Amino acid sequence: MAFDYKKEYKEFYMPKNKPSIVTVPQMNFIAVRGKGDPNAEDGAYKQAIGLLYGIAFTIKMSKKGDHQIEGYFDYVVPPLEGFWWQEGVEGVDYSHKEEFNWISVIRLPDFVTKADFDWAVEEATRKKKTDYSKVEFFTYDEGLCVQCMHIGSYDDEPATVQIMHEYMEAQGYAPDITDQRLHHEIYLSDARKVAPEKLKTVIRHPIKKLG
Repeated sequence: MAFDYKKEYKEFYMPKNKPSIVTVPQMNFIAVRGKGDPNAEDGAYKQAIGLLYGIAFTIKMSKKGDHQIEGYFDYVVPPLEGFWWQEGVEGVDYSHKEEFNWISVIRLPDFVTKADFDWAVEEATRKKKTDYSKVEFFTYDEGLCVQCMHIGSYDDEPATVQIMHEYMEAQGYAPDITDQRLHHEIYLSDARKVAPEKLKTVIRHPIKKLG
């Protein structure tokens, strides 16, 4: 049975649709940075997703090749995630998606070292005849956050964020979104196959204790 991060770490991937406080440990990711509207046809964001999955599946399928990763175990590729921000905007302004900055990521299993990652980039470049130079090994220590499952369109996220912030303040916390601590989304649904009103997205915001 393949290890499934969503099922094994439900506190991080399957929160309830009401806010909760969570401390997220440091994780490593495959990452691509970019800017612009994620909905743009053939835009940078959609190209980034293709690059991420190219590396993710090269690592997952390494068990069938010559590069045997120490400590490897069979696993389900974790869900697509994204960190989002806009210059000079506190939070996220959904009416100006063309101004989005983003880091699109997929979690790496802990057994994947930087050397293994570099091998995967070389291997994917060679096999797929694609430029993977934008892909990076990204370490993120998220720490204390408020999170909630959002069910519905991405454009309706502000209502869920409002509920999260009201809950956080009632618990004695304040938002702590900075250049290093970002608005975070985890995509549990495939937007190409699921109706907007049924999309499941984990929304997570960094927080700090007041006083």
